[in-house]
Amino acid sequence: MGEKSITTIALKKINRGKVYQHIYRMRGVSKQQIVASLQMGISTVSQNLNILEQEGLIERNGYLESTGGRKANLLQIVSDARISIGIGILKKMFHIVAVNLYGEAIQTETFPVPYQKSDAYYTEVTDKIKQFIKENDYDEAKILGVSIASQGIISPDGSHVTYGAIMGNTDMKLSDFAGRLPYPCRLEHDSAAAAYLELWNHPELDSAAVILLNRNLGGGVITNHSVHNGVSMRSGVIEHMCIHPDGPMCYCGNYGCLETYCSANALEKNSGLTVKEFFSRLRTSENMNLSQIWRNYLGNLAIAVKNFNLIIDSPIILSGYLAPYLREEDIEYLLSQINTFNPFPIKRDLLLVGTHGQYTPAIGTALSYIAEFLNSFAIR
Repeated sequence: MGEKSITTIALKKINRGKVYQHIYRMRGVSKQQIVASLQMGISTVSQNLNILEQEGLIERNGYLESTGGRKANLLQIVSDARISIGIGILKKMFHIVAVNLYGEAIQTETFPVPYQKSDAYYTEVTDKIKQFIKENDYDEAKILGVSIASQGIISPDGSHVTYGAIMGNTDMKLSDFAGRLPYPCRLEHDSAAAAYLELWNHPELDSAAVILLNRNLGGGVITNHSVHNGVSMRSGVIEHMCIHPDGPMCYCGNYGCLETYCSANALEKNSGLTVKEFFSRLRTSENMNLSQIWRNYLGNLAIAVKNFNLIIDSPIILSGYLAPYLREEDIEYLLSQINTFNPFPIKRDLLLVGTHGQYTPAIGTALSYIAEFLNSFAIR
């Protein structure tokens, strides 16, 4: 094959990517608008639209408002032309989400299956993944892969869990799942997955610190527009930051870790209520005991935010299970506690709140396959 043929093939691929990328970005556009925006010939645009439509990647969905003359077709990507499956594994349950090409969770489900290091467990989980795909009528050819977010530190090569004190899943292997599924699979730390989701939702951020307010606390670091894992995949594990040396014993064996004060489990232990019951009563009654428990929680969280911000001078994102329960009054109180005796006060616009709740790690880990697909068009 000659140099000219190779160049022609490359140019066609570039043009196809530009057209798809423009439709993706705009979410709705006409052929004429593509021609004008990309300064590309109408025959070239038409050819690429035909190819993308034949591939099932774009569709005509209605018409743009007429400015005189014939209405133009509204072109959009087919957002579920490809789907990624995300799994969030916890000690007593696991979450499944299906994520489309815009990173949106289009289906979620939770299964109350406690973790066990056994073939029976891995078989049950993977069977439910296959059942989830079948019941939602997802064409297997559309499935980009299954990405699994788990509590515990993951090995640098993503093959197994190196530290799993919470779930007792040390040495849990990716192959335990991948060997039972007909799709590409990967394994990721739940906190890293949560950080990736927040980066996806805030693409304007170059750096950020993420605090995952899940049943067990977690954290993530974003630097240079990517999730920072560290030499041993332990960046951002603020749950083991000691804030009160004489505090309760943590599952890691030490005392006074942030985990024992600011995890959802700690909030339930201190209040004697489920998270849902706690916030329902907190918001609808004048119970001084619950109010004090909540102020103590926010006061300890303020210590973590302040310390994190001193290390990483960036926005702080409060994400995960408890994030949707936070009200503006909570954020203002938290901010006042952060800035008490703080030589470098944090402004309100640097304190962000996630919106995906308990499904945050599952959605975040699913995005890795979505990003890979979109990167083939040089989207993001």
